[in-house]
Amino acid sequence: MAAAAAAAPGALGTLQAGRARLVAACCARLGPGWRLPGPWTGPRAGPATWARGWTPAIGGPASRRGFGSEVKTEDELRVRHLEEENRGIVVLGINRASAKNSLSKNLIKMLSKAVDALKSDKKVRTIIVRSEVPGIFCAGADLKERVKMNPSEVGPFVSKIRAVINEIANLPVPTIAAIDGLALGGGLELALACDIRVAASSAKMGLVETKMAIIPGGVVKSVFTGRSLPGWHLSSFSAVRMSRSVLAPSMPGGTQRLPRAIGMSLAKELIFSARVLDGQEAKAVGLISHVLEQNQEGDAAYRKALDLAREFLPQGPVAMRVAKLAINQGMEVDLVTGLAIEEACYAQTIPTKDRLEGLLAFKEKRTPRYKGE
Repeated sequence: MAAAAAAAPGALGTLQAGRARLVAACCARLGPGWRLPGPWTGPRAGPATWARGWTPAIGGPASRRGFGSEVKTEDELRVRHLEEENRGIVVLGINRASAKNSLSKNLIKMLSKAVDALKSDKKVRTIIVRSEVPGIFCAGADLKERVKMNPSEVGPFVSKIRAVINEIANLPVPTIAAIDGLALGGGLELALACDIRVAASSAKMGLVETKMAIIPGGVVKSVFTGRSLPGWHLSSFSAVRMSRSVLAPSMPGGTQRLPRAIGMSLAKELIFSARVLDGQEAKAVGLISHVLEQNQEGDAAYRKALDLAREFLPQGPVAMRVAKLAINQGMEVDLVTGLAIEEACYAQTIPTKDRLEGLLAFKEKRTPRYKGE
């Protein structure tokens, strides 16, 4: 169909061809064998394929055995798999009290390793990103560490931070940022990469990079110099713009996610002014979904995030994964293409055992027992 659309005259044919490629690329991200229903052709995936959700690259991620409930106090990242009624919830706790949870080389390495393990773990249902340090979520990049870097080291390190935040954004399960303290620069970008953000009223949030004569999102090279611009292909400036966020597991940074969260005008105002918002102000502009009065323990946002995660647990695991994909990918394209993506994602839930279990449980008036199959 993409070939036929390309043969259509003028800009309409170009647009249709671009739409076909975008939808096909979206389905390809779900694993080998995915296809669109209706006029689209190609083999349909069996349950063993789509139930896996996102699969790791050849070689696979490190085993998750290194991330249990028992953690060492000196770890900069604590990964806890909750048990009993919270089974399926994983908490990523940032723990760099000495540096206000700033993003160091070691912390980024630990985050990358943890995310790599979690993205292919079918037992994981929801991930909460929080701070183990009172009053701090994440203060952004570790500038004390960065000032010691050679200029040649800065670009690759910033790219690595971007890559890890992008990996979090592309996790197949719901993610919640629990902001119980300061979230500035890269710290807020980390929160923006999560599906849902909740914060204490005393929390402080802002993209303050313009104060440092840089912009949110890291080092960006100009496409007009002939070098690559992260997040875009050179062909992006044709009649059909094709963002790499649709074609590959990569997303832009703060200048892209903030406008998508609160709208372009407000995002520009906040970035241009480097303004810092408290929890109430962040809720008013739509930056967070819930705002709570801070408690004596300093973990009001985390407790709310845990409540939300518990609400997600009873739902069908496969449905949750494809619903997230449909929403994320649909927001990056026009409505017609988005509806085609939705149809493709819905089709993958039809042959699942979970769907049949849901119907049976409804008939028998009982709680469904989903297995992610």
